[in-house]
Amino acid sequence: MSWISGPLLAFDLETTGTDVETDRIVTAAVVRLEADGSVSRERTWLLDPGVAIPEQASAIHGISTERARAHGAPAAAAVEEIAAAVAEGLRSGTPLVVMNARYDLSLLDRECRRYGIESVSERLGDAPSPVIDPLVIDKHVDKYRKGKRALHALCAHYGVSLEDAHDARADAVAAARVVRRMGEKHQPVGVMGLEELHGLQVRAAAEQSLSLQAYLRRTADPAAVVEAAWPLIPRMR
Repeated sequence: MSWISGPLLAFDLETTGTDVETDRIVTAAVVRLEADGSVSRERTWLLDPGVAIPEQASAIHGISTERARAHGAPAAAAVEEIAAAVAEGLRSGTPLVVMNARYDLSLLDRECRRYGIESVSERLGDAPSPVIDPLVIDKHVDKYRKGKRALHALCAHYGVSLEDAHDARADAVAAARVVRRMGEKHQPVGVMGLEELHGLQVRAAAEQSLSLQAYLRRTADPAAVVEAAWPLIPRMR
């Protein structure tokens, strides 16, 4: 049976910024979608990240510092629950859908490190797998398409509804539905085994990063470096 005909587990974070080494989780969602696209199980979190949430971030996801402090769970306890939920899903063999996986999974990894919590990789005994990343797959199967590749743009291109964008649950659900549409439209991606698909994305993500790095070195910064690792950026020593 193809992965597009089975359940998918979707994961999404909204955060204080874009730096996986220093930024914090504000909201998170882990959602299970069945083959028909319906949501059968979900968990969501609002965290008090322990730092002020920049206005630029609040403008995107709608969570202010005051709201997070008043209603958010203590970060350490919530990060433990999030890591456990992601690891449990992967341990069951259900593929994990994460839009721009190297960001969300790496930030979760650094939050685990920050609080002395067992990471997803440590719980599994290996890097998270199988992961399906709509961003990496779309760039691979439709390399020369012009325009944006953000989740809202992918939803528009593949005909998937996205309501309440930048809500972690809504984004997780949309990412899973989008990637299923990609699998239906683009062969042989849709019929690949999960191990083969994961490996394809490792290679594709590295190629995409090297291409962007070469472009930046030609046009903007001769010393530009673009991270090639996927789905998890190695920890800095």
